[in-house]
Amino acid sequence: QEQFVESGGGLVQPGGSLRLSCAASGFFLENYAITWFRQAPGKEREEVSCISSSDRSMYYAESVKGRFIISRDNVGNTVHLQMNGLKPEDPAVYYCAADLVRRACVYGLPTRQYNVWGQGTQVTVSS
Repeated sequence: QEQFVESGGGLVQPGGSLRLSCAASGFFLENYAITWFRQAPGKEREEVSCISSSDRSMYYAESVKGRFIISRDNVGNTVHLQMNGLKPEDPAVYYCAADLVRRACVYGLPTRQYNVWGQGTQVTVSS
């Protein structure tokens, strides 16, 4: 069964860094675009970043540009999200997701189009 397991969340002070990981099982994520989402309490799920299967295209939400970096480790079948300069508006549950027919990133794709999700990892930013 295809699934993701996210890890790396935690509590960090403003300005700090975290590295999230998204490990895939049941399929090889190198063949697909992988997207990170986040959802804060009372808010809609928000796209944060995506990396295409070829690694030739990536995108970032405006709110995280210049601070977050997405990368993939195909040997480890894992995608990472390096989050630097964390701000009070970044806390959320972070999820990775894939639509197992897409190799390219498609910003704004309805979340119902994604057929593999992880359980999420909590990120908290507080002094």
